[in-house]
Amino acid sequence: MHCPECVREARQNTPKRAPGIVTAFRSSSNQPVATYTLIAVNVLVFILQLATNDAVTKALYYAPVLTEARPWTMLTAAFVHLGIIHLLVNMYSLFIFGPIIERLVGRARYLVLYLIAALGGSVAVLLLAPTGAVLGASGAIFGLLGAFFVIQRRLGGNNVQILIVIVLNLAIGFFISGISWQAHIGGLVAGAAVAFVYLETRQANQRNAQALMVAAIAVALVAITVVRVLAF
Repeated sequence: MHCPECVREARQNTPKRAPGIVTAFRSSSNQPVATYTLIAVNVLVFILQLATNDAVTKALYYAPVLTEARPWTMLTAAFVHLGIIHLLVNMYSLFIFGPIIERLVGRARYLVLYLIAALGGSVAVLLLAPTGAVLGASGAIFGLLGAFFVIQRRLGGNNVQILIVIVLNLAIGFFISGISWQAHIGGLVAGAAVAFVYLETRQANQRNAQALMVAAIAVALVAITVVRVLAF
C-alpha cells in the first residue's frame, strides 16, 4: 500500500524521459537519423513535384548547359525523381546502405560524403555528357557504395558482394537508356575519395587535416566545374 502523498512525491522526483524522437537526434544515439531525414526530404520533394505539375522538377534538375546560370542544381538534382518507381528504387537503396555508412563515419561526415558524392555525379555529367540533363539520388547513392567498398576493404571484410552490386548497377546504366552512368561513376569516385580521407585521418589529432582534405575534394570538384564552364 502507498499513500497518495508518497506516490505524488515519487513521481515528482523521477526524471522525465525525453520522447524517443528527441533522443534519436542526440549524438549518442545510434539511430540513422541523417539517412531517414534524407529519405523524408526526397519524398517531400517528390510530393511537391506532383503538386506543382513538375514546376519543382524544372527548377531543381541539372543540365550542364545551364551550370553557369543555375550552379545550385548540381546538388538539388539529387533530390528530384522522374516518377514513383525511380524514387522507390533510390530510396530503398538509400535505406539499405545509408544506415551502415552513417553508423561507421558519423552523421556529419555521412552528410558531407553524400553531398560531395552528389556533386561528383553532376561534375561527371558535365564532363562526359554536357548536352544531357539528369535528376535523381543515384549518383549520391553510388557514392555510398564507393565509400562502403573502401571502408570494408580497409577493415578486411569480404568485398566480393559489394563489388558485384557496383558492377551490375554500373552495367545497367550502359545498356538501358535514360540512366546516367556518368553520374554513377562520378558519385562512386567522389564517395570513395571521401571515405579514403576518413580512413586515413581517423585519429582525434587529425580532425583539422581531415576537414581540410575533404574540403580540398569539394574545392577540386568546384574548380573542375568552373574550368569546364569557361571552356564552353
